[in-house]
Amino acid sequence: MLTAIFGWIAAAVLMFLAFLTILPQLPVGEWWVRVCDFPRLQILMLLVIPLLLLALRGWLRSWSHYDVTMVGIACGIAVFQLYFILPYTPVWKSTVETADQSIDPDHFVRIVVANLEIGNPEKPAVLEELRELDPDILLALEVDEEWHEALSTLSDRLTLYSHVVRDEGLGMALWTRLPVQHDEIRHLVSERRASIFATIEFPGGTARIVGVHPTPPGLKDSTGEKRRDSRVRDAELMIVADEVAEEPDENWIVTGDFNDVAWSHTTRLFQRVSGLQDPRIGRSLMNTYHADYPLFRYPIDHVFLAKGYQLKDFQRHRMPGSDHFAIVADIHLQRQEGVEPEPEGDDKQDSDAMIEEGREEAAERDVEAGPESTSN
Repeated sequence: MLTAIFGWIAAAVLMFLAFLTILPQLPVGEWWVRVCDFPRLQILMLLVIPLLLLALRGWLRSWSHYDVTMVGIACGIAVFQLYFILPYTPVWKSTVETADQSIDPDHFVRIVVANLEIGNPEKPAVLEELRELDPDILLALEVDEEWHEALSTLSDRLTLYSHVVRDEGLGMALWTRLPVQHDEIRHLVSERRASIFATIEFPGGTARIVGVHPTPPGLKDSTGEKRRDSRVRDAELMIVADEVAEEPDENWIVTGDFNDVAWSHTTRLFQRVSGLQDPRIGRSLMNTYHADYPLFRYPIDHVFLAKGYQLKDFQRHRMPGSDHFAIVADIHLQRQEGVEPEPEGDDKQDSDAMIEEGREEAAERDVEAGPESTSN
């Protein structure tokens, strides 16, 4: 009887994990489907449960065809999940080069991307951490009036450029000590979600930087009754990817809280369409959210770089009181020529469809697109 119970439980868990594995492959934008992109590492960990039960079952009695079949299903799920996860480990070849130690330290630029969390009570500690990190460029997310006032104390080191001060976690601000040629706020899909576009002078050339914080799938809308799907988020990312692809000779950096994992279909499509590279590949998962729950962390804060940037250091850094780790990247710009993106198959059609669906979704929810751009 005990062995039968072990078999039933193992089968139930495996079927559930198989369902979670297959579901995000569906080409739909519903939030409850898209969030299943996130827990690939957690699914791998949960596979220990049925495998342990099957091992106990085999130890108590001889292995049957049923047991072998269940183990085979578990191995299939594991291989499928590893296909997505392994590129973000040291076993993979990195796509962004590690900087040569002979490069002048003054030629590196430190970028800090920090979702500070609206309502965070530990503002003095956060400001102390930011001073210790000493960024050349700081992209701060979820900036409301309180955070705007608190961050103003950094003005002895950094200059505030484009910024949107809003409640509900919708604010963002760009601070830098480097010369800025141009900066602007754009509303790409929704008037509630701003993006920052800036042209900044690096020691090795001019960089085009985009800061984003699109809508997370599953977030309740303004009515508090319905949850948003992924279409508006996906549209914003694809609009940015298209603009990057149109100017491949520029030294692009696209960064922020994407509210999407590194291995999702949308983020990988963003990379192929834009031609940008993920410094996580060949290095580390660098899970940044949720900072307080180690077993439920996902890589959703990103820094994507045009080919030709080199990395001296790339790490996450805990921000006191925030539910996100900050990303700290020390980068060197060495190239002047561009590299054409190499989209695959129907990538461009998929990207265009995402943009159209996102705009339709915003219109259906009475969230009109904002102005194309607002210069500062």
